[in-house]
Amino acid sequence: GLHKFMNWDGPILTDSGGYQIFSLAKLRQITEEGVRFQNHLDGTPTFISPEIAMEIQATLGSDIAMVLDECPPWPCEHEYAAKSLEMTIRWAKRCKEANVERSTSNVQPSTKDQLVFGIVQGATFSDLRRESAEATVAIGFDGYAIGGVSVGEPEPEMMLAVENSEPFLPNDKPRYCMGLGTPPQMIELIARGVDMFDCVLPTRLARHGTVFTAGGTLNLKNAEFTLQTGPIEEGCGCAACADFSRGYIRHLLKAEEILGLRLVTLHNLHFYLELTARARAALETGTFADFRRSFVANYETRASGEAGS
Repeated sequence: GLHKFMNWDGPILTDSGGYQIFSLAKLRQITEEGVRFQNHLDGTPTFISPEIAMEIQATLGSDIAMVLDECPPWPCEHEYAAKSLEMTIRWAKRCKEANVERSTSNVQPSTKDQLVFGIVQGATFSDLRRESAEATVAIGFDGYAIGGVSVGEPEPEMMLAVENSEPFLPNDKPRYCMGLGTPPQMIELIARGVDMFDCVLPTRLARHGTVFTAGGTLNLKNAEFTLQTGPIEEGCGCAACADFSRGYIRHLLKAEEILGLRLVTLHNLHFYLELTARARAALETGTFADFRRSFVANYETRASGEAGS
C-alpha cells in the first residue's frame, strides 16, 4: 500500500483515472464497459472499467477512492453532457457495487476502511448539475466531489457550476472540488460550501520560481529580487522564510540548484496550508465574511498591480 511505501501516516486520496479520460482524449475510446487507452509513451493498449478502477485503488490502499467518471470538455453541447452524465451515474453505481462486494468478501486487499466519493458532473448546465448531484446522492457515498471544473471555462462559469451543484449535496458529508485552485478561488469556494481541494499549482508554479504571498504571486527569478535580504514573505513560518533570503533563493533558482525548487515548494505548500487554517479559524469564530473580503481584495489588488508594472 501507499502508506507504507511512502512512509506517510496521513490521509491519501486517489483518483480513478477519470481525468485522464479527459486529458488523453485523442488516445482513448469510451464504451459502456469502460475506457480503452493507448499509452502516451509507447502506445501499449490499456483498459480501465469502474470495477478495475476500484480494484486499483483498493490495492493502493488509499483512504479515499474516487469513482470512475467522464469529465466532459469545455465547451460541449447539452446533449453530449447529458449522455456523458448518464453514463457517469451508471459507472458510479458499478463502482459502489464493486467496493461493497470487495469489502464484504475475503478478497485481498479489502476496502473495509476505504471511503468512496461520488463525482458530480454536468458541464456548465444548471439542470444537469442538479440532476447529477441528486442522482449521485441517491446512490449514497461517503463524500461528494464536484468535478468537471477548471477545464478551460471562464472563472464565472466555474463558480456557477459549483453553485449549481453544492445546494443538492448533503450538509453532513464532505464536499470536494476537484482540481482547484488559486488562493482567492479556494476562499470563494469555501464561502460556497466546499470543504476539500486538490491542486498542482503550489508545486507546478514552484518549478518555475513562482511563490505565493498574501498579496499575490511573485516570480523570484526576476532581477528585482537579486539583492533583497528579506524572506519570501514577512511573518511566514516556513523553512524557506526562516533561514533564506529572496536574493539567495533567486540565486539558487538561476543556478538551477535543486535546493531552490525545494525551498519555493516548501513555502508554497506552507502558504496553502496556512491559508486553509486561517479560513477554518475564521469560520469557527464567525469572522469568515470579513476574512474573505479582506484576503480576496488584497490578493487581487497587489497581483493586478504587479502584472501591470
